[in-house]
Amino acid sequence: MQPHINLPAPYAPHAGLDAAFSACPLIAILRGVTPADAAEHGRALYEAGFRIVEVPLNSPQPFDSIAAIRRALPADAIVGAGTVLHSSFVAQVKAAGGDLIVMPHSDADVVRAAKAQGLACAPGVATPNEAFIALKNGADVLKMFPAEQLGPHVVKAWRAVIAAAVPLVPVGGISPDNMGPFLTAGANGFGLGSALYTPGQSAAVTASHAKAFVNGLRIARGEKK
Repeated sequence: MQPHINLPAPYAPHAGLDAAFSACPLIAILRGVTPADAAEHGRALYEAGFRIVEVPLNSPQPFDSIAAIRRALPADAIVGAGTVLHSSFVAQVKAAGGDLIVMPHSDADVVRAAKAQGLACAPGVATPNEAFIALKNGADVLKMFPAEQLGPHVVKAWRAVIAAAVPLVPVGGISPDNMGPFLTAGANGFGLGSALYTPGQSAAVTASHAKAFVNGLRIARGEKK
């Protein structure tokens, strides 16, 4: 008689995030944006093709910015919070209209709180052990952070053992012209920080950077304009 093996539950992505990610697998990180400017930058990103926007919680009045972007964008956009360090913030993100919790770490309490509230969750992971624990707790996306230290070779190694259905999203040091090696290695999308947005820049600059990233993704995928 063979021993009984408890297999993990099948991966089931968050429907809203999955649709937005399929439309454009680039996550805009608006660290430092203010509520007065948030909607304008959100609209610039959406018009460039982005469908996922996060406001890190170490930004000024982040919940107000999340609410402003949510009101400004169509329903097919996913708006959420980044740098969510404690589970107590999850309910506040949802109350502001957020759909997504992004973290630099893989704290089980935060992941479970996000899933309990019906929100998508993208925990930060830097080792296979962290990745599998995050998936066990219900993660929808694995945020590979920091990408500049992990590199495409780590993405390739992880992809050999992580199911193809699970999105691997490198974050940190991504530019419009370095996405190709990560995609070839098995990455599915990217989180974009200071190369896309820095506090105080105009919405026109955000739009220009966003278009450069969308074009860079097309080139990395070998698509024609």
